[in-house]
Amino acid sequence: MSDTTLELPLFQDAPKRALPARSSPSLEVVLSDFDEFGTTTRRLVTRSATSDGKAIEVDTFVNEFWTAKQRQASSLHEISYRACFKPQLPRFLIERLTAPGDIVYDPFMGRGTTLIEAALLGRVPAGCDVNPLSLTLTRPRLHPPSLEAIARRLGEINLTDHDEFPEDLLVFFHADTLKNICALKKYFQQRQAAGAFDAVDDWLALVALNRLTGHSSGFFSVYTLPPNQAVSVVSQRRINEKRGQVPPQRDVVQIILKKSRILLSDVTAAVRATLGEVAPGARLLTGASHQTPEIPGDSVSLVVTSPPFLDIVQYDTDNWLRSWFLGIDVKSVHITMSKKLEAWQETMTGVLRELHRVLKPGGHIAFEVGEVRQGKVKLEESVLTCGASAGLEPRLVLINDQEFTKTANCWGVDNMSKGTNTNRIVVFRKR
Repeated sequence: MSDTTLELPLFQDAPKRALPARSSPSLEVVLSDFDEFGTTTRRLVTRSATSDGKAIEVDTFVNEFWTAKQRQASSLHEISYRACFKPQLPRFLIERLTAPGDIVYDPFMGRGTTLIEAALLGRVPAGCDVNPLSLTLTRPRLHPPSLEAIARRLGEINLTDHDEFPEDLLVFFHADTLKNICALKKYFQQRQAAGAFDAVDDWLALVALNRLTGHSSGFFSVYTLPPNQAVSVVSQRRINEKRGQVPPQRDVVQIILKKSRILLSDVTAAVRATLGEVAPGARLLTGASHQTPEIPGDSVSLVVTSPPFLDIVQYDTDNWLRSWFLGIDVKSVHITMSKKLEAWQETMTGVLRELHRVLKPGGHIAFEVGEVRQGKVKLEESVLTCGASAGLEPRLVLINDQEFTKTANCWGVDNMSKGTNTNRIVVFRKR
């Protein structure tokens, strides 16, 4: 669904002046004094070096800055995707570093968490991702239709009208369910070809995409892995044999309606009004993040992003089934996957140079790098080098940690367990 007839308008005349000085406390003071969840901020130092060997030292703040104890995020965020951060992360930074009407950008937008949260806060969202899947995951939630319009459109679609019927997918779906899925896919393709694909179709594509596979009766599939990834046909066959299961018939229409009702549950008239003000100025791009001429220079107030962490997450193989449904050729999507740290740093330096170009003087970049390879690779140190090479001013490192019993004394947080356990955010500023 990457090439739809929906308009993606240019930024409304974005001012190119530097950000004004704010009377509120500096970010350093806010982080130092933060104690909303009963813990005191620990202040450390993160050390790195520029590419020519000059020392870099920045203050590092460790605390539980956002938590599951907070209010639940908007229901619009309830879309699954691998390695996505919680909405509380961009909200924390957007509220403290921008004002309503500012442009907030994510060059690795993924499922669009930063963009949706920015829009909900009255900021103009912008995003880029090399994977066209991100458009379908993000764009419809900036223009949510009513439940009545969704139900009406579903009633107009002939779910028995399909051409293809890939029998290998019967390990996931009941035959009748697979026919319905193929009919939906054909419907979307026909609407695009006719130039009739609209915001309601966009929403249906998003929800159907999100309901393809999962581990409950709320998905189209038989029991499989969580919905943020799809196993191979061979692996699913093994799961079926091990569990003694066969794909049950699912009511595709009712599943889409139920998920739509959940996603729209927090979308009040006030929320629609806010989205209506900022979404027309949004810009969503498909392409490489190191070259985005569509975004004017000196236009972005804040970047909040999380790039691919080396080769930790295999986005292409995880999303093969979603790509099939949208007609995306997975082999044509060149996602950054670097096994070696040096290659990853070179790529990130290129992205940060481009972010320097689009950022307003005085604007900020929050670069979340998580924790990888059992804590042995501290990407925040590498990112400091990349940012300095790109001409950015390293300002601080923020570490959001919810397991204080596992903290290490010298380098912030080191949980030493598989995967990413803390949010490690390097904050840069454009002079």
